[in-house]
Amino acid sequence: MALFDDVTEIPRKTMVLFFVIDTSVSMTGDRIGVVNTAIEEVIPTIKEISDKNSDAQIKIAALEFSNGAHWITASGPMESDQFRWNRLQATGVTDLGAACKALNEKLSYKAFMKEAAGSFAPAIFLLSNGEPTDNWRGELEILKQNNWFKAAVKVAVAIGDDANKDVLAEFTGTKEAVLTANDPATLKKMIKFVSVRLTHRIFVYAIPAEAGYASKQAKLNAYLQELKEELTASLDNNQET
Repeated sequence: MALFDDVTEIPRKTMVLFFVIDTSVSMTGDRIGVVNTAIEEVIPTIKEISDKNSDAQIKIAALEFSNGAHWITASGPMESDQFRWNRLQATGVTDLGAACKALNEKLSYKAFMKEAAGSFAPAIFLLSNGEPTDNWRGELEILKQNNWFKAAVKVAVAIGDDANKDVLAEFTGTKEAVLTANDPATLKKMIKFVSVRLTHRIFVYAIPAEAGYASKQAKLNAYLQELKEELTASLDNNQET
């Protein structure tokens, strides 16, 4: 028997990137169009980041909410090279509470996180422009008790001046993690920039899902500060991300 015949390949760790997207009627026109295009364009970059990391892989989960919430990736997080984006339509109200409930149900070892034990903390990217129309606060309080949600890196983009930034800050846990896009060009840039940085920086900072709160929070604060500085510089220089 050769020396390495019994060697078992070490499985790659997993980091799940969640897109949580407001598809209410106020997202019609340029807003939903830009969201669709930006996510389509950023997927190959996410795949490239995943492919270059021999120890870890990125999987993608997507949830839309308007009249209720609907998992686009209903069977679970998908590997980035298998993920295909189907363009969303905007209609209905803004049931953020339904989205929180759907997240809570799937952020579990028995659901979407069953392959993520010992892996990186998930990243949750919320995109919204309206005022919630359901019992969002009650469902968010329940979601906040979920250990995967506690461990997650959470960033939100407020789309337009009518977005309730205080609500988004309650979701992310800090105002520092809420960004604002007031025009289609900025929105597109933010989606692409934040999606890439969320995946790349979690690998750089190596935030494990089981990290203690103080340790993770210190790393997360440093990450958010760098993210905002890089994004501001990118927008000021009008560079493509």
